[in-house]
Amino acid sequence: MSSPEWAAARDPAAYDDRWAGVEHPHGEADLVASYGPRRVLDGGCGTGRVAIELARRGVAVLGVDADPAMVGVAREKAPELEWVLADLADLHRPERFDVVVLAGNVVPFAVRRAELVAACARHLAPGGRLVAGFQVQPGWPTPEEYDGWCAAAGLRPVERWATWERTPYRPGDGYAVTVAQRSTLSAPAGS
Repeated sequence: MSSPEWAAARDPAAYDDRWAGVEHPHGEADLVASYGPRRVLDGGCGTGRVAIELARRGVAVLGVDADPAMVGVAREKAPELEWVLADLADLHRPERFDVVVLAGNVVPFAVRRAELVAACARHLAPGGRLVAGFQVQPGWPTPEEYDGWCAAAGLRPVERWATWERTPYRPGDGYAVTVAQRSTLSAPAGS
């Protein structure tokens, strides 16, 4: 999962520093935790901020990122958690998760976006949710494009907000958090 935009933003120290002064640094974890998950896959986990907070709240987490420096920092911060160095689009794990979270522009930074969404869907338990947030700006995916990738992967978008704190979304907003859900009837094809 590497793009020119990501290459310019991949310094782990700078990545962590940007969260130091944020008013709600755990908005992503708050939203994910509101669904009561037992198991969460934090895709594009970076240095582990969201996964570590969810684990602190008693959720079993798996952190996955394609950047070795980011995964290295996550492992240093929380060696008791499982961190996997992998491109999400190529991930094949036996576990199924109640939530897969893609926080912090994971989708636009991915090169193979439809494949990334399909891989995330493959790892959801029946009824599981894919929760993704990303900026909406020229040259990046639109919420409608993302919804199409979700539908192709067997997921149904059920909620959308402009922030992780559930501010209502309006077309033209600069950020979208979308929750797409797997059917409660069966696991995804190919799982």
